[in-house]
Amino acid sequence: MTDPHASDVVVARFNDLIRPYLVLQIGFVMVMSIIGIPLALVWFLGVGQWWARHYFDKLHCEISDIEIRFRKGILFQVEKTIPLENIQDVTFIEGPLLKYFHLSILKFETAGQSAHQAHDMQFVGIIDAHDFRQLILTRRQAVRSRMQPNKTIVASGTSDEQLVVLNAIKGQLDEITALLKRKE
Repeated sequence: MTDPHASDVVVARFNDLIRPYLVLQIGFVMVMSIIGIPLALVWFLGVGQWWARHYFDKLHCEISDIEIRFRKGILFQVEKTIPLENIQDVTFIEGPLLKYFHLSILKFETAGQSAHQAHDMQFVGIIDAHDFRQLILTRRQAVRSRMQPNKTIVASGTSDEQLVVLNAIKGQLDEITALLKRKE
């Protein structure tokens, strides 16, 4: 990952293992329904691999100093831009199937987000997801600081400089956690 304070665009890289994960995830949903069993056979015999390969090729996510932009989809492409100042939190999610494929999900909570948009606000399979999450949070804080230059104390009584230091410490702890998880 690059310096979070640099004024450049950072492009996320996605793990290749997202393709078999997507094939299994969607195939499992098909198998669970009686109607989907014949479709699941077609899915597992080639259509799923074709779809996952093209879906993976279209995935794109980048973060600049002021926004996150991402694109996904095959037949219907979705492109979304999220201003950093609107991001309330970025949640890191891992489950048993995700861990098996060495994947994780970054889920975004934004200001003014409606319930039906929540599923569009997540990324599956970003390489170094902990670092990318920390980069987003650090840049979000930088944007908020620039928007309120005269504000020296935040509501909790912590100065902006202390908040930057605490975010840096949290970033280091996230990296240590990621390294420990890799050694397990």
